[in-house]
Amino acid sequence: MLMDPENTLFVRGATPVLLLAGAPVHDALPLLTAPDGAVPLCEGWSIVPRLTLCVVDGPGEHGLVVPALAAPVVGGADGGAASSDMADWCADAEPAGGAVVLSLDQLPETLDWSALLSSGTVRGGFIPALA
Repeated sequence: MLMDPENTLFVRGATPVLLLAGAPVHDALPLLTAPDGAVPLCEGWSIVPRLTLCVVDGPGEHGLVVPALAAPVVGGADGGAASSDMADWCADAEPAGGAVVLSLDQLPETLDWSALLSSGTVRGGFIPALA
């Protein structure tokens, strides 16, 4: 499934995050339970972070493709949201060994990690990158 880049947000960091709004794989991802802030591993899922496309592949027929170059990226030194930061997001994912993928109904206006991780409605977790 092709994901509309307007319904995604790539967040830079030591462990990068990909937020998905209205994703077709929402129900296939595990319900996120991270009361202590430790994000669990998504068993059977993998991510391929690339500059132009980001592929999230799950078990069976579940998966999606994000046209990454057109998607917003936030975080980093300048805190900007330019698509040129996608290379940096991909570079963050390499040493992290993957990314945290969170699926929700709609993208939040502000990033409140404690609220997201304890909402009880978010699905996802850490997804390892394919080697």
